[in-house]
Amino acid sequence: MTENAPQHTDLPTAWNPADEEAAIYQRWVDAGYFTADANSDKPPFTIVLPPPNVTGSLHMGHALNHTLMDAMTRRRRMQGYEVLWLPGMDHAGIATQNVVERELAGEGVSRHDLGRERFVERVWEWKAEYGGKILDQMRRLGDGVDWTRERFTMDTNLSRSVQTVFKKLYDDGLIYQAERIINWCPRCHTALSDIEVEHSEDEGELVSIRYGEGDDAIVVATTRAETMLGDTGVAVHPEDERYAHLVGTEVELPLTGRRIPVVADEHVDPEFGTGAVKVTPAHDPNDFEIGQRRDLPPLTIMDERGVITAPGPFEGLDRFEARPAVVAALREQGRIVTEKRPYLHAVGHCSRCDTVVEPRLSLQWWVRVEPLARAAGDAVRDGRTQIHPPELAKRYFEWVDNMHDWTISRQLWWGHRIPVWYGPDGETVCLGPDEEPPTGEGWHQDPDVLDTWFSSGLWPFSTLGWPDATADLAKFYPTSVLSTGYDILFFWVARMMMFGLYALDGIQPFEHVYLHGLIRDADGKKMSKSRGNVIDPLDWMNDYGADATRFTLARGANPGADMALAEEWAAGARNFCTKLWNATRFALLNGANVAGPLPEPGALTEADRWILGRLDAVVSEVDTLLEQFQFAKATNALYHFTWDELCDWYLELAKVQLAGEHAGSTRLVLGHALDTVLRLLHPIVPFITEKLWTALTGGESVAIAPWPGEKEGFARFTDQDASARITDLQKLVTEIRRFRADQGLKPGQRVSARLSGAGFAALGGHEDAIRSLVRLTEPGESFTASASLEVALSGGLVGVELDLSGAVDVTAERKRLRKDLAAAEKELKQTEGKLGNQSFLDKAPAEVVDKIRVRRDTAAADIDRINARLAALPAG
Repeated sequence: MTENAPQHTDLPTAWNPADEEAAIYQRWVDAGYFTADANSDKPPFTIVLPPPNVTGSLHMGHALNHTLMDAMTRRRRMQGYEVLWLPGMDHAGIATQNVVERELAGEGVSRHDLGRERFVERVWEWKAEYGGKILDQMRRLGDGVDWTRERFTMDTNLSRSVQTVFKKLYDDGLIYQAERIINWCPRCHTALSDIEVEHSEDEGELVSIRYGEGDDAIVVATTRAETMLGDTGVAVHPEDERYAHLVGTEVELPLTGRRIPVVADEHVDPEFGTGAVKVTPAHDPNDFEIGQRRDLPPLTIMDERGVITAPGPFEGLDRFEARPAVVAALREQGRIVTEKRPYLHAVGHCSRCDTVVEPRLSLQWWVRVEPLARAAGDAVRDGRTQIHPPELAKRYFEWVDNMHDWTISRQLWWGHRIPVWYGPDGETVCLGPDEEPPTGEGWHQDPDVLDTWFSSGLWPFSTLGWPDATADLAKFYPTSVLSTGYDILFFWVARMMMFGLYALDGIQPFEHVYLHGLIRDADGKKMSKSRGNVIDPLDWMNDYGADATRFTLARGANPGADMALAEEWAAGARNFCTKLWNATRFALLNGANVAGPLPEPGALTEADRWILGRLDAVVSEVDTLLEQFQFAKATNALYHFTWDELCDWYLELAKVQLAGEHAGSTRLVLGHALDTVLRLLHPIVPFITEKLWTALTGGESVAIAPWPGEKEGFARFTDQDASARITDLQKLVTEIRRFRADQGLKPGQRVSARLSGAGFAALGGHEDAIRSLVRLTEPGESFTASASLEVALSGGLVGVELDLSGAVDVTAERKRLRKDLAAAEKELKQTEGKLGNQSFLDKAPAEVVDKIRVRRDTAAADIDRINARLAALPAG
């Protein structure tokens, strides 16, 4: 392109995401950029999408994780890897069954009215019509997943994987059936694993009850008085001398007429309460263990609905009706020693329906996890799998090293049916996927289904075709990175590690586990509907665009750390996109191009060499940070380089150069700098970079453009002398701008000025640029300086003398300054108020507090500056 390049561009004047994003995304999909080739000779890079629930929709946590996974896969694709990002959904047993049951209730029927087979058909119909909304929302966000490999945990092949693993575990003695205390949801009518129970501090009451009479009396305390109907013992510590005379005797259990033994057990804490505990083996996990050790029989007094079944006056009452009724009856008999209410204590709730969970003795299927968990721990300890950030490995070990056997059966109809058949004569047969079930009278399959986490634990390899030896499995397993929130490190990550190592003969399911934090509001509080502080990422995408949403999330994504989020940051990210758009459009309008090689360093200006040297540094910095999963630091580095250095400085310097003898080389430098920045930014903001990069370069797509690296050759332009002079220029311009503002000059107002001194002589070649950047004209014959300043640079002092006669409206300036002063004082008051609130300081993340401190200090400095300026204004 010649120096007289045509001044035009096909880019519209503004970037409108709503008009562009959907078409850009569909073009990527149609071109097959996201479709992986298992037969490629490129090195593989694999991520399996943590499968969202089929009932789910995109929330801000999804948006964060998907942004980071997309950034990783887009970068690797540009680096020449064969990238597979495999999408899919989880069947979400309890959640989905609840949704369909609510739908049926609206029609006046239940699942039992339909029967199992028809109900499961109805769930599939619901899934086909309503499920997977989140997949469409992923397209909005720009997820570069391989849609040709979309999977669902109830797909035929994934079901084969589930049956294969179950059969293998069963044959190896690692799956067994046993009657134990489990978490039971009286609403969902199913067992729950520990990870499906959410605990909260609930108000209740703590009642102390006297069992027995006189010297043989013993007092126990409970928050669940109704369970006393199922007590089969009272336990004390073996060394508690207060109760030594009672151990081995019996006391009468009030309201029942039964006598129960007093036993000694080391589980009892003699320092807590009275040092005596009631033992209800069928309704409490700790009591069950005491009962096993002390031969206390379990007595079930409540059904699966939470209704009392013990014969007597309380039979037929719901547990929460029975509780006050039992206390009233005990009080009437004079058995209540103390009552404490309200009493805050931890209560488990079903994570799906929020019903209070009831511990319940039940026959369930279990996984014997000890050898599996040990292998999962070893894989991290020996480095086969690395956890990022490394400090979270400790949490992982705390979990896998102390894992309890896992209850995997669920009393549901939607899910993977347990592949066990029972015969008429007590036979039990476990079948693999290719085995025919037994037939004949009396044979029936176990009615339960498997915990959803069982099938999702197989996700990294079941989605690649295992147990068959597929090309996908050979190419893309083990997967490269698992990206997820640290909150499910224990639940999902550990299970995938256990199953992957077990099923694939010790091959870990992923090489790296990257754990990001949780998203909180601007004050560091957890987002919840009750607080009204939930941010919907779809709203942000509608208002600011997908790129701005992604940029905001990536810029806050420090490994393992929670992120405080505010809408103003999304607005700031949109402004960044606008800045990038305007810079590229300006460059194109002025003939910027990448058509030829860059000139040799000696043929370039100092500004050109400076920006290319800085570009080399930022390429290296961003590359290193992304390898370390430091998304926030990498995004921040790109933000400041693009905005502060490329747009605010180099573009302004380029405007001067484009009017002079270096126009041709400036167009090339500008083109190459923008080309590189757009490629660096593409993994974070894919849509706008696609539009700008194709307009700038004429290339097919930035999605398949090479990732910037050493081959760019920018290192040869690094010039320390040029860098030092540009640094001096920046300092001088900044100080003059600040002085102009203090003098009340408008940003675009031109005034005449004289520049002098050794420092200015050292910058002599940049005088035109300096005057252009700070709106200073050459002094005329009648020039008279009315204001001056000195700026110390590395080359010496620069004297700046300005003629401000008639340039400042003192009355208007005083009004403006007083308005600014009021705003600064208000900001100081607000920030000091927050920093003086101890509750806020205790709850807010450190980075939020630090930002408020900076705002406070800035406001205080502004007040001093404005007051000084007001004092310096002439009277009038």
